[in-house]
Amino acid sequence: MTDVTRILNAIERGEAKATEELLPLVYEELRLLAAQKLSHEPPGQTLQATALVHEAYIRLVGDPSKGWDNRGHFFAAAAEAMRRILVENARRKRRVKHGGRHTRVSLDDAELAIEGPSVDLIALDEALTRLADEDAAKAELIKLRYFAGLSTEQAARILGISPPTAKRHWRYARAWLFREIGSSG
Repeated sequence: MTDVTRILNAIERGEAKATEELLPLVYEELRLLAAQKLSHEPPGQTLQATALVHEAYIRLVGDPSKGWDNRGHFFAAAAEAMRRILVENARRKRRVKHGGRHTRVSLDDAELAIEGPSVDLIALDEALTRLADEDAAKAELIKLRYFAGLSTEQAARILGISPPTAKRHWRYARAWLFREIGSSG
C-alpha cells in the first residue's frame, strides 16, 4: 500500500490530519495535470494551474462522502474535478455579464490575431455526457486520457480492461465525439 493510498484510507476514516498530509504528496502530480489541462485552453485563460489544483483539491477532500480505492482512483477523481472546474469557468465566461462571446485581443498582436484549433470545452462536455449515457466505459476512458493525461495503458489498468481493448474504445470514442461536436456546431 503506497503512502497516498494509506492517507486516502485515513481521510475516508475521518482522520483530519490525513488531509494535511495528502497535499504535499500529490501536489506536483496534480500541478502537472492542471498545467496539461490548461495548455488545451484558448489564449487569455485567466485560471492558473495552481488555482485549478487548489480548487480541485478542496472539492476532493471537502466531500466526506467520497472515497478512493487507490492512487489511480484518486487521480481519476482529480481529473474529473478539474474538468468540471474548467467547464464551469468556460460557462461563466460565456455569460453576457462576463463578456459573452467577446474575445480579447492584445494590441501588440492585433495584426496577427489568428485563432488556432481549440476545443469548445462546453460542447465537449455535453457530447461526453451523451457518450456516458450511451457507453459509460468509453466516456470514462476519454476522461482519463484527455482530462487526466493518462496513457492508454494506465487508463486500461484503472478501468480493468486490456490495452488493445482500450485502444479500440479510444478510437471509437474519439470518432463518436468528433461526429457529435461537428454536428452540433
